Amino acid sequence: MEFGLFVQGYVPESRRRTDPEAEHHALVEETEYVIQADRSGFKYVWASEHHFLDEYSHLSANDVFLGYLAHATERIHLGSGIFNPLPQVNHPVKVAEKVAMLDHLSGGRFEFGSGRGAGSHEILGFLPGVTDMNATKEIWEETIAEFPKMWLQDEYQGFTGKHWTLPPRKVLPKPYGAGHPAMWYAAGSPPSYAMAGKKGLGVLGFSIQKVSDMEWALDSYKNAVKEAEPVGGFVNDNVMVTSTAICAETHAKAVEVAVGGGLNYLQSLLFRYHDTFPRPDGIPQWPELLPEYTEEIIELLIAEELMICGDPDEVFRQCKRWEQAGADQLSFGLPIGIGYEDTMNTIKLIGEHVIPKIDTDPVHRTTRFRQAVTQ
Repeated sequence: MEFGLFVQGYVPESRRRTDPEAEHHALVEETEYVIQADRSGFKYVWASEHHFLDEYSHLSANDVFLGYLAHATERIHLGSGIFNPLPQVNHPVKVAEKVAMLDHLSGGRFEFGSGRGAGSHEILGFLPGVTDMNATKEIWEETIAEFPKMWLQDEYQGFTGKHWTLPPRKVLPKPYGAGHPAMWYAAGSPPSYAMAGKKGLGVLGFSIQKVSDMEWALDSYKNAVKEAEPVGGFVNDNVMVTSTAICAETHAKAVEVAVGGGLNYLQSLLFRYHDTFPRPDGIPQWPELLPEYTEEIIELLIAEELMICGDPDEVFRQCKRWEQAGADQLSFGLPIGIGYEDTMNTIKLIGEHVIPKIDTDPVHRTTRFRQAVTQ
């Protein structure tokens, strides 16, 4: 199993009340987390693309963010988590061009994750009048298979569809080297895993559930991908799952950091905006918040496998559970409200004590899947 970070430009109101430059500091700090993750042996970073999601995510121009990181890092894979390819948001040709350009600037380290947007607040900003959020599925389905053609055909044959049209044109630049970057799909609900597997796409798993409840989704993906008809040049048999992670020198310190992090606020914002996600029982409607997390709640979340938290040995065992469940990559959503030094400490401790015991393949130059196709 490999390891990654997921960053999104989290700027809660509590930070803005005490820091007039909170947005700037948050975005810059997140680049520093990625640079440290690169040094600490993490293989991936996924940068979100969200729009209009005040507090929750201010990382809207993730192509610019990733372009900076292409120069500031050496080995870590740089992933769009996501680029939204709906033509009402980003014209598909512009998305293909961004992917290829980032592939060049990163020396082949770029990974293309796509998706359909976070929920009604975001989607309806670009699709006014839509009443069924599933309408974006048809648009995405129409578009996703065109990207490999834009990259691999000398002159793209063009496209005439229901939602967008383009005459034949040379789409430039072409990706770096042979083939094209690995393709992924952001799955907001477990049934999406099998759909992605059938298309030969890797899954960016953002479902907020405990390990045991996610095992069937991972199994459904692995069964589907065996008979994939890939939309791209190869099958990216790969599942990433996300989790909260706090690692400290002792269990008591990790729990103390978690209690002081305001994690209930981030979770409340998640369900405020991601209204297409399955909503577990007990999640209140915004602006009502989840109760503040006490030491007892943190311990319960750890016991229920809903967060990774503890000293390095404990975090190692918790990560192994995801590996045993079938995850190919475990990505930690950072930051989550805890301070800069504690976040950096988590990255460093996991890099020093956990990753070397689980991810025994040190190759970072390209994904093993793209290597197999291009050799």
